[in-house]
Amino acid sequence: MADPKGFLTTGREVATSRPVEERVKDWNEVYVPGSLLPIISKQAGRCMDCGIPFCHNGCPLGNLIPEWNDYAYREDWTAASERLHATNNFPEFTGRLCPAPCESACVLAINQPAVTIKNVEVSIIDKAWDSGDVTPQPPERLSGKTVAVIGSGPAGLAAAQQLTRAGHTVVVYERADRIGGLLRYGIPEFKMEKSHINRRIEQMRAEGTKFRTETEIGRDITAQTLRKRYDAVVIAAGATISRDLPVPGRELKGIHFAMEYLPLSNKVQEGDLTVSPITAEGKHVVVIGGGDTGADCVGTAHRQGAASVTQLEIMPKPGAERAAHQPWPTFPMLYKVTSAHEEGGERIYSVSTTHFEGDEDGNVQSLHLIEVEFKDGKLNQKAGTERVLPAQLVTLAMGFTGTDQENGLVEQFGLDLDQRGNIARDADFATNVPGVYVAGDAGRGQSLIVWAIAEGRSAAAGVDRHLTGASDLPAPIRPTDRALMA
Repeated sequence: MADPKGFLTTGREVATSRPVEERVKDWNEVYVPGSLLPIISKQAGRCMDCGIPFCHNGCPLGNLIPEWNDYAYREDWTAASERLHATNNFPEFTGRLCPAPCESACVLAINQPAVTIKNVEVSIIDKAWDSGDVTPQPPERLSGKTVAVIGSGPAGLAAAQQLTRAGHTVVVYERADRIGGLLRYGIPEFKMEKSHINRRIEQMRAEGTKFRTETEIGRDITAQTLRKRYDAVVIAAGATISRDLPVPGRELKGIHFAMEYLPLSNKVQEGDLTVSPITAEGKHVVVIGGGDTGADCVGTAHRQGAASVTQLEIMPKPGAERAAHQPWPTFPMLYKVTSAHEEGGERIYSVSTTHFEGDEDGNVQSLHLIEVEFKDGKLNQKAGTERVLPAQLVTLAMGFTGTDQENGLVEQFGLDLDQRGNIARDADFATNVPGVYVAGDAGRGQSLIVWAIAEGRSAAAGVDRHLTGASDLPAPIRPTDRALMA
């Protein structure tokens, strides 16, 4: 145990954010650079090194949290990095973007604020990069086997890195112009600067992984061609079909899916565009969807100079404390104020959009909503609660419904789908097509980055067994595993 009295004498302290009036004028990460290192060793000392560390259960990667907390407390950053990388290929991604189910499962969180596991994690990996502890790990010998990975999000990258290190020749195919999937174009720069992706890609190139951008399997290369060219295929194409809102006025100009809106602002930061073709500047913005993607739209609209920003959520406002029906160590639904919400705007809960209205040129001008309540398992509208909001830009951030099938990938491979429309797979992450595997949201459905990395690692172990007859690669989860929910 790092500090036997740490959890009693040290309070929870998190990363310091830059002032709102400063950060909304740029696209840099919202936290003060270097603000964690002076406090993080004491924060790591709050870990109780529990006999049964439930944080392991909360994290699908099985991160060795008490171990690297102990090393961080002692400021042995090299050892901490080694333990961190033992279970997680990309801790700089999860340390910035994961909602930290490990903290919800922290034993200390039964009656005190949880250990700042996420902040310790990102401190360790940032220190490791700065100290040169993160180096390429090329295989000692090659197997002579070849693998194609379709998609370069966290699941695809994790599978590719694991299989490359196992000695296979791996090529990652990405239909966008840069590697990273939704990490690259779905996550705003202020949440994770893309330099973190770039240096991981360079590490993977040095290890031997090859990348092919602007290549869509199903259109640019057929599934049949890919199967002939490679000994195995891993489909990690994500769940990229956005959930739509079929109400009157949906066809008006100015109503966009979040994944139409967010990538353009990222392309501005990449230098591809001077100004985004879809901008919130001077407009009344309404974001439909109360999740993380919706918050990303809120923060982006602030930085583009929106006149107002309103976020709508059909569910009731969560409480600030755990509800009785969501006991520890389950992941509770709590009222969360993200950095984007700190920057302004209004949040409205328990409402549903009824229709949009536009001007004579077909541009959206207003959104009509009504209050709703869930009763007897049904969603009911509350008469007399109609409202009208000004809306000149509307973003739909209501989640995703499945893998893109319009490009022919699913049909060309001849893949079976499960009841939810995801690509079906067995206990080894194998599809019904020999030699073809699936990892990440394409098989699981919309999920978290930490589950995507766990899926990529587990699918890589299945592929390795298929190619060599056995595998020493770790498989932290099964395809049927789910987060512990009440």
